[in-house]
Amino acid sequence: MSVENLKKLMAVAGVAAGFSLFAVSGSNAAPNPNFHIYIAYGQSNMAGNGDIVPAEDQAKDPKNFLMLASHNANANQRSGKTTQSIKVGEWYPAIPPMFHPTENLSPADYFGRAMVDSLPGVTVGIIPVAIGAVAIKAFDKDQYKAYFNSAESYIKNWAKDYDSNPYQRIVDLGKKAKEVGVIKGFIFHQGETDGSGSEWQNNVYKTYKDIVNALELDENEVAFVAGELLQEGNNCCGGKNAGIAQLKSKFKKFGLASSKGLQGNGRDPYHFGRAGVIELGKRYCSEMLKLIDKTIDPDAPAVDLVDPSKSVVPDEPPEEYGPYGDAPASIPGTIEAENYNKGGADKAYYDLSKGNEGNKFRKDDVDIYQPNMGIVVGHCQKGEWLKYTVKVEADGEYEISALVAGENGSGSFKLYVDDKQIGDEIVNEGKGFDTFSEVSGGKATLKAGEHELKLEIANDWIDIDYVEFKKVDDTNGIKNIRLNLTDTESLFSVFDMQGIKLGSFTAKGMEHAVALVKTDAKLRKYSKGVFFVRKDGATHMAKKVVVRE
Repeated sequence: MSVENLKKLMAVAGVAAGFSLFAVSGSNAAPNPNFHIYIAYGQSNMAGNGDIVPAEDQAKDPKNFLMLASHNANANQRSGKTTQSIKVGEWYPAIPPMFHPTENLSPADYFGRAMVDSLPGVTVGIIPVAIGAVAIKAFDKDQYKAYFNSAESYIKNWAKDYDSNPYQRIVDLGKKAKEVGVIKGFIFHQGETDGSGSEWQNNVYKTYKDIVNALELDENEVAFVAGELLQEGNNCCGGKNAGIAQLKSKFKKFGLASSKGLQGNGRDPYHFGRAGVIELGKRYCSEMLKLIDKTIDPDAPAVDLVDPSKSVVPDEPPEEYGPYGDAPASIPGTIEAENYNKGGADKAYYDLSKGNEGNKFRKDDVDIYQPNMGIVVGHCQKGEWLKYTVKVEADGEYEISALVAGENGSGSFKLYVDDKQIGDEIVNEGKGFDTFSEVSGGKATLKAGEHELKLEIANDWIDIDYVEFKKVDDTNGIKNIRLNLTDTESLFSVFDMQGIKLGSFTAKGMEHAVALVKTDAKLRKYSKGVFFVRKDGATHMAKKVVVRE
């Protein structure tokens, strides 16, 4: 499809849809998991300083590679010979220049092309926001105003493409991108202006973290790849690369695109030449591939390259609230922590952190992982809860226990049945997160029938494998025993009518004997009958003992 036809179709699609800039679609659909989106930001080397060769870079639409326009530009304003006009907030084939109309080739151009080549079935999108010569403060939501107020006029003019707020432009475009695809990571190139020391490192991480938070992303999942500065030949800033490498300590998923061996443009000590820009883009790709989940969803539709909103994945119907596995968990029995009810957040569970930290078993935000044993619920924080539909088989008293782990011996949870607390607070023993032990939760009297069990975290950091309920067998046993004995304190044995010894106890008197008999495991199974009790050492049997229920 020609660029001109694409432009016409985009215009028709935009009018038909009736959407405004950055509007949320509101459709019942989920982002296409095979549409991978990356935020590219920084200063001039990211904005694009490599020479464009129109026959190679602009002659045809790059396969499965799109950009979300970050500024408005007419075709005759744009570098090279492209005939493509662009409008901020709309998707287009990723034809350079992507960042500003007068810029040139960026590492982001060949990063995206390399990612597409490396991941068949994936479409890649770029959110391009960069300004030449700026300090990192230009992207800081708390410092950008003061920075631009004192910046050089040419920097202020470049920033106008983003309404003089690069951070907000990234966030607005990111929200729109999330409607149709998945933001997988950032590529970043900056530092020539303001160095690479600890203050700069902290500010770089802050700009990333602020964007991640605003877009409700999880930094455990969203990679950050920084590029080294020019180090070959007559360069300005190669000595700063050691500081850039130290960014690794700030990020959960970090990669470093090396600039070793990449040549400059021969005109100044700051910028890579065309070959260096292309190779640097490919190195960004190599680093990103080490960090992201590359799984392809075979059931997702191909991304519509004209209107990606047409290729979102229809949402599944909301999951009906109810027991996991469709049948209530049985009491007495073991309730696996990860088998909490279906129904989603705020119905079946409440979890403070976004995403499944352990990435096991279920796709909800509940943190489920697999230590050196079975699957468990972990990373538990105070206030989080899980609900289970249970069926109590019979009225009675039940012993509660749980298999748990933790380090500080303070992480704990409480149990509720139909919103009424039962048993004791269950506290981990502090033996470490890899050492699970069974802990008592006291006893609870439960009524037969179907109920809702709620497990609520009372104190941070306890990992939970299961909760178990055991029936206390109090329907049988010796309830009362009448002993016709006068000994002050003696050891006695109990025999049945056939002379078989059933047990023994020491008694100080009848009342004490009764209490001891009640707790004797061998005697509890007898509900009633006639037995004999003999003082140890005696040569004859004592009088009959009547045991009643």
